[in-house]
Amino acid sequence: MNHGIHTIDTGFVRPRFDAAYLLVENGRAAYIDCGTNHAVPRMLDALKDAGLAPTDVDWLILTHVHLDHAGGAGELMAQLPNARLVVHPRGARHMIDPSQLWAGASAVYGEEVMEATYGRLRPIAVERVVEAPDGHVVMLSGRPLLCLDTPGHARHHLSVYDERANVCFTGDTFGLSYREFDTANGAFILPTTSPVQFDPDALHASIRRLVELKPAAMYLTHYGRVEDVERLANDLHAQIDAMVFIAQSAQSTSSLAQERHDAMKAALTNLYLSRAHAHGWHGDHAQLLEILGMDVELNAQGLGIWLDNQHRRTG
Repeated sequence: MNHGIHTIDTGFVRPRFDAAYLLVENGRAAYIDCGTNHAVPRMLDALKDAGLAPTDVDWLILTHVHLDHAGGAGELMAQLPNARLVVHPRGARHMIDPSQLWAGASAVYGEEVMEATYGRLRPIAVERVVEAPDGHVVMLSGRPLLCLDTPGHARHHLSVYDERANVCFTGDTFGLSYREFDTANGAFILPTTSPVQFDPDALHASIRRLVELKPAAMYLTHYGRVEDVERLANDLHAQIDAMVFIAQSAQSTSSLAQERHDAMKAALTNLYLSRAHAHGWHGDHAQLLEILGMDVELNAQGLGIWLDNQHRRTG
C-alpha cells in the first residue's frame, strides 16, 4: 500500500536524480519539495494523473531551500491558488525574497547558467508562507505530517514524518541513493556534505533521530524510496566519519587549497568506489564518476568549507 504517495521525477540533471513527492488524502494534496521551475509541468501532470486539480492542493512543504529542492517553489505556488508553503524558519525569508539565494548562486555559476538550469526565482507572498519549527504538524485532510528540525546538511533543513504511512521524507539528511547502484544487496547510500553548512555532529544526530521513529522507509530527494533503514543509517554514520577523516588528512598534508580539494576528491572517489564494489556493484572508476562526479565535487567543496570554519573557530 502506497498511502497515496506519488514519486515525481523532476527531470533535473538526469532521470532518477531529483525527486519530489505528491501526497493525496481524501481528495486533498500536498507536495514535498518541487525541483526547479522547469519541473512545474511535471508537478502539475502528477496532480492530474492522480485525478486532482491545482485547487485541491493545500500545501507545498520544502525540506530545505537549496535550488534543486525548492527553486521552482514560487512558480509552482503561482499555479496553486489554495496552497500554503511550509518551510524551516531559517529558510522562510529566502522564499519571500529569493534575491539573496539568486545572487549567491549566480556569483558562483553566472546568470546565464542560472537561468538555464533553474529559471528565475519567483517570490512568494508572506501571507502564504508558514514557518515550521521543530514539532510543527501539517494537517492534510486529517493526516498529520510532523516536521522535524534535522540539521547537518543545512541548518535550515526539516524532514517530514508521515505517521499514517510510517515513512520519512528526508530531503538530503538521509543521504543520496541513486538507483544505478542498486544490487541484490539492496540500495547503496552516501552522505551529502555539499556547501555550505555541513556539520558532522548534527548530521549524525539527525540521522539517529529519524531512525528512532522506526520508519518502514525513507523517501529521499536523490532518489526515491529506500528501505532497510537501519543498515543504510549505519552506512551513513560510517561514511560521515570516513569523510571527516579524509578532510582532516587532506588538511594536514596539503598547504594549498586546490591541492587539498584535489586530494579530497581523489580520496572520496576511492571511498565510494570501494564501498560500491563491496555492495556488489560492478562498475569501474569512470562509470562511478559518470554518476557521482558532481557529488564528489560538491562533497569536497562542503568538506573544505567545514575545515575552514573549524580553523576559524579554533584559530
